[in-house]
Amino acid sequence: MSDITRATPERRILSSFTDYTGAQAAVDRLSDAGFPVEHTAIVGHDVRIVEQVTGRLTRGRAALYGAASGAWFGLLIGLLFGLLAPFGTWIALLLWGLVLGAVWGAVFGFAGHALTRGRRDFSSVKGFEAERWDVTVDAEHLARAQSLLSSGAAGEDRV
Repeated sequence: MSDITRATPERRILSSFTDYTGAQAAVDRLSDAGFPVEHTAIVGHDVRIVEQVTGRLTRGRAALYGAASGAWFGLLIGLLFGLLAPFGTWIALLLWGLVLGAVWGAVFGFAGHALTRGRRDFSSVKGFEAERWDVTVDAEHLARAQSLLSSGAAGEDRV
């Protein structure tokens, strides 16, 4: 057996939840009680990646999304240059950064989407889902963690 395997402490299941927020709340409750949470882990079982489609992505919409993100980036660059510029010119630098960032973001958003040639004409958000979330704790800290959690409800969706 390797040294890394032996260095990993044995963990026990403290509590199980049907959703991640319940497991997160349990660890937060332990943290609030002063428990050394570095001895805990949240483990998802039967985890799958779910990609929720949020809408159709056209070249125009890709350009719009690119313009929005480019505008934020340009605003940041304008702000940084504005800090180094004379007092009266910083607003002009902010506006130029915003406009140039939006223009270049739109160009890159449009071109990037056009290069896919219709292979991905939708926008989406990816996330993880699991059947069960276990809060585990190092075996030597299990009794203390159990007593802290039993002193009040740590989550409502326990399994």
